[in-house]
Amino acid sequence: MTAVVSLARRGAAEVLGSALLAATVIGSGIMAERLAGGNVAVALLANTAATVAVLAALIGLLGPVSGAHFNPAVSLVEALRGRLAPRDAAIYAIAQVAGCCAGALLAHAMFDLSLIQFSTHVRTGTGQWIAEIAATFGLLLVVVGHRRASDAPWMVAAWIGAAYWFTASTSFANPAITLARSLSDTFAGIRPADVPVFVFAQLAGALLGYAVAHWLVAPPVRNGPGQV
Repeated sequence: MTAVVSLARRGAAEVLGSALLAATVIGSGIMAERLAGGNVAVALLANTAATVAVLAALIGLLGPVSGAHFNPAVSLVEALRGRLAPRDAAIYAIAQVAGCCAGALLAHAMFDLSLIQFSTHVRTGTGQWIAEIAATFGLLLVVVGHRRASDAPWMVAAWIGAAYWFTASTSFANPAITLARSLSDTFAGIRPADVPVFVFAQLAGALLGYAVAHWLVAPPVRNGPGQV
């Protein structure tokens, strides 16, 4: 029988995982840009590798505690599936946003940057919005459709790593980390004015991914751990 984990512990896991994920995305972007000598492709490759590695590690580590969502879109879908109470989903979302924003501050502190800043990196246009729908659609297809909890770490990380490169937006696919990245005027940043449409596109992609996966694969996975 799977032990019941308290909401406090689950919330703490979501804060911690979200913070470390955001710190990795932003921090590796800073490091990559400094070392790549202006080669954006090399910088993005390094940013991708770090994100994929930490995502797989965090899902494997914290999946048994909270399900390792780290993403309000995922928590929303888990609530729609009846796997997470609506109240718990709201607490998860708050924890994820708080954690991601804390991760942005941590990244800035590690690289001796101003802790409080706002991005000037313009990310807008129909292509980028479609990209966010596609990236989040695929993410939720994996989340809902994977058959074994042990597959979640590598499948989710693999999808995000691929989506970094085949989407025009470089695959944010997460409202919480999108908000956090608007607080960082670095390689991974997004202009605050561009955040609302990105989040709308992500939620639309998540709901579409849930609907298609529910119809297409209907996995028999029952317990929360490993559902990210």
